Amino acid sequence: MPHADLVLAGGKIATLDPSSRIVQALAVRGSRIAALGTDEEIARLAGPATRRIDLRGRLAVPGLYDGHAHMDREGLKLRWPSLAGARSIGDVLEIVDSLVRRAAPGQWIVTMPIGDPPRYEGVPDILAEKRWPTRHDLDRVAPDHPVYIRAIWGHWRNTLPLVSIANSRALERAGIGRDTCPPAPSIDIQKDARGDPTGVLIEHTYKPLVEHTLMAAAPRFTVEDRVAGLAESMRLYNRCGTTSVFEGHGISAEVLAAYQALRARGRPSVRAHLLFSPAWPTGDPAAVTALLRSWGTWLSARGLGDEYLRVGGLYTESDASEENRLRASTSPYTGWAGFAYDAALPEDVMIEMMIEAARNDIRVGSFTPNILDLYERVDRAVSMAGRRWIIEHIGIYGPEEIRRIRALGLVLTSYTGRYIWQEGAALARQLGPAGASRIAPLRALREAGVHVALATDNVPPSLFETIHHAVARTPRGAAEPIGPDQRLTREEALAAASREGAYLAFEEDDKGTLEVGKLADIAVLDRDLLTEPEDRIAGIRADVVVVGGEVVLDAD
Repeated sequence: MPHADLVLAGGKIATLDPSSRIVQALAVRGSRIAALGTDEEIARLAGPATRRIDLRGRLAVPGLYDGHAHMDREGLKLRWPSLAGARSIGDVLEIVDSLVRRAAPGQWIVTMPIGDPPRYEGVPDILAEKRWPTRHDLDRVAPDHPVYIRAIWGHWRNTLPLVSIANSRALERAGIGRDTCPPAPSIDIQKDARGDPTGVLIEHTYKPLVEHTLMAAAPRFTVEDRVAGLAESMRLYNRCGTTSVFEGHGISAEVLAAYQALRARGRPSVRAHLLFSPAWPTGDPAAVTALLRSWGTWLSARGLGDEYLRVGGLYTESDASEENRLRASTSPYTGWAGFAYDAALPEDVMIEMMIEAARNDIRVGSFTPNILDLYERVDRAVSMAGRRWIIEHIGIYGPEEIRRIRALGLVLTSYTGRYIWQEGAALARQLGPAGASRIAPLRALREAGVHVALATDNVPPSLFETIHHAVARTPRGAAEPIGPDQRLTREEALAAASREGAYLAFEEDDKGTLEVGKLADIAVLDRDLLTEPEDRIAGIRADVVVVGGEVVLDAD
């Protein structure tokens, strides 16, 4: 028998197999697991060329599978210069001045938002002046360069408003003056006492709109930015122990192009299964269903691709709002979103499209608020049995909703970052002690036999934060858990962050557990998830990550 290519030994390996075995060592041959057992048993499979990783007592787990990742955003955050650490307008100007000195005459200067990642909280109060810089402030260091300080993606912080800032040259390039009207009610062009724009642009919406309208003239993410950003994203997700992602919100054509470019270069360090986010050119129901029949067949069943990159199924929603129409005006550019804003359809058209999708074995995912009702309407026309259609971003469910979800065979992805961590305390006050158990009811769903994959939504990217939400159920700033009867054990939460992700993607035969014959996707953790103090779970990271038998991260 050939020797193993890779051996991990001397530790604690949580297999998550049907017996929940914990073993000391495992061997990898090629891209798959060849054996598991004691250190002595696995040592016999090693040869002179075998690579050995000494676990030194650490916990190794199946590579984590993020059920709703938005992975492409993380690396994009590094494509524009950062203003992190700025604590005064002077600090902001110093950074902008340094960028101006390196820029060509008249070149745009575009930066990340004011504040510190990942959530950019406390602005503008973190600045000594307790106010936003204005165009006049920025003009002091950039009189001849257009400067634009971008807005955040609102869900990073989940509080409003969003604010971006332009200097005089940028306002001039964008054509914004005293007579410019906001393109939507959610946008406020701040003006001074004379009625002139101050350069501060305020948005009362979570998904930036200004960059697609008023400031559409500013530089955008290029394909090269997206490819480089995606490669950096994968390194950052690996550091969090993530080896696979499912993009349930759907991927636009421009982001798909970045994934394809990266795949053409070799084997990426994070496997990706993508739903497609179609940019519907019309909302006419006959045209939509005809388009789905004509080009949508490539999305049917498991779609197209391989074990590193697969595209199949589609995302849809019924938010065919005027704001989304404005965002879609820059199509195919999608900004931070990464999904097509013109994927939204009027509800009646969405229903017809989904029925046609079911007839053609095209899987659908959505988090439209009444999506369970809509899926039941689809099921009455075409049975959804065995299709594993998806409700993304689950929030508040009671026993009756859980019964209906189970009856349809739906698969869910969590949004614990919002419903437990960010808003859990307020929701618990609103719903009362009994109602709090309906907030992200992971235990009730599990006991009902519903498959739920944990997900980060990139707020921020570590699934260990999400695991902590599921285990502790303690909202930000709270001392007590909400709905403590809905807690998962640590092993259950780990399974929801790995095995359930594989089930979500129809990949449970290849991933999600460490068993002989399965892909060797493994994360060696810097702390033991199973024994670490509860309040330290969120900070766990990976020291070593293996994808398909290849070591893609080695921080030892």
